Order: sequence, then C-alpha cells, then structure tokens
Amino acid sequence: MRQFALQGAAVILVLSIAWPYFGWKAEAMPWLQTCLAIGSVALVFATLSRQPWWWRVIHAAFMPLIWLTHSFAIDPGWFLLAFVLLLLVYRGALSGQVPLYLSNKQTVAALAELLAEREAPHFLDLGAGVGSTTVPLADLLPDGHFTGYENAPLTWLLGRILSLGRHNIRWRWEDLWQANLAEYDVVYAFLSPTPMPDLWAKVQAEMQPGSLFVSNSFPVPGATPSRIIEVGCQPPRPLYCYQI
Repeated sequence: MRQFALQGAAVILVLSIAWPYFGWKAEAMPWLQTCLAIGSVALVFATLSRQPWWWRVIHAAFMPLIWLTHSFAIDPGWFLLAFVLLLLVYRGALSGQVPLYLSNKQTVAALAELLAEREAPHFLDLGAGVGSTTVPLADLLPDGHFTGYENAPLTWLLGRILSLGRHNIRWRWEDLWQANLAEYDVVYAFLSPTPMPDLWAKVQAEMQPGSLFVSNSFPVPGATPSRIIEVGCQPPRPLYCYQI
C-alpha cells in the first residue's frame, strides 16, 4: 500500500498541474511527457522515503511503461490472463512479500550434508515453491521425512506432480504460518527479509530444543546464527543456521 500511495501521489501532483494548464490552453494532453513527469516525481518521492533501489526503478518506469503498453493497443483480455497466471504463481509475493525463489543444486547438496548429520530427519520447507529443494532432498535421503508448504496454486500443483511416487514427501497446499513447527527437527525457509522477524518469533515459540532453523540468504534480524554455511554459487546464498 505504501508503494501505491507513492505512485498515486505522483499522479495526483502532476495531473493537478498539467490538466488545468493544458485545459486553459485548449490543447490536448501530451501523455508521453505527462507520464515521464509522473515517473520523475515518483522517483523523487521514492528516494525521499528511502525506498530500496529496485522500488525506485519501478516507480520511475511504471507510468512510462503504461503509456508504451497502451500504444500497442493490446486486447485487455491478455492483461487479465497475465494477472491470473501471475497470481497463481506469485500469490506469496502479494500476501506476504515472499517471491518465488528456486534453490540451486549447490544449496541442495549443502542441505543434504547438513541433514545427514541427523538420523531420519523430519524436514520442513516453508514456501516450498515447485519442490526444487524438497524433491531432490527426498531422493538423496530416502530415510528422511520431508514436508513442503506452498500456498500459490500453480507452483503447488507443479510441486505435487514432481513429488509423485516419493513416499517420504508430504506436499501441503497451505499457508506457511499454519505449519506446526514442533513436528520437525529441521525447518528451512527461503523467503525474504520482510517476514523474518515474525517467522523467528514463531520458530522460538514452536520448535523443540535441539532442532534447527535454516534460512537461505536472509539472516534473522537481531539473532546470531550458530553456524553459517557458505554455498559455492553465484550470487552467494549463505545458509544461516540457528540451533534451538
């Protein structure tokens, strides 16, 4: 909502000046220049409010891209279809600012080595996506028990298909906040910085002593990891391990 407010403020400010001016001159609104002006003002607002650099780029480009897209005269039905598909894949980004990340082979190998230290581990992947972590781990450690929570319908469906035939995987179409962390001795998350404080509170409240919480790439603010595993990949994706 903050980002909508910033963009909306830029639109209101520019149009409140441009519309009366060109109306008084009885000239058509130059929409390209107007959109560029809105983008410039939105960039200033985003900079003053100290938004991350990618939000500044989005604010600067949003209205000019709308003008460019409108010039193509694309049928609105295609936009509806694109919105539905994006919602089916990136529902977590909308509801919890958690985009879809896919774990790479190096991360899976590091996790497999970590899990091998435990006998028949019960592993939970919060925000499991299409199973890029859970499925290969289940193949590497057939004696383990693996559960994936995913709430985006299309990614859940793909993960469910990929997990078929593996008796040691439970694939759940549920929000990660509904998971009972007490059932698992290793909980893994590859989310974003935004939910980490709330997730850490849930971890501390539910996970049992001796269990392990692992966060890919995003450390828990204010908490010191008991171990950091440097994964040999680019970009770097360290695993922050917190012994409970």
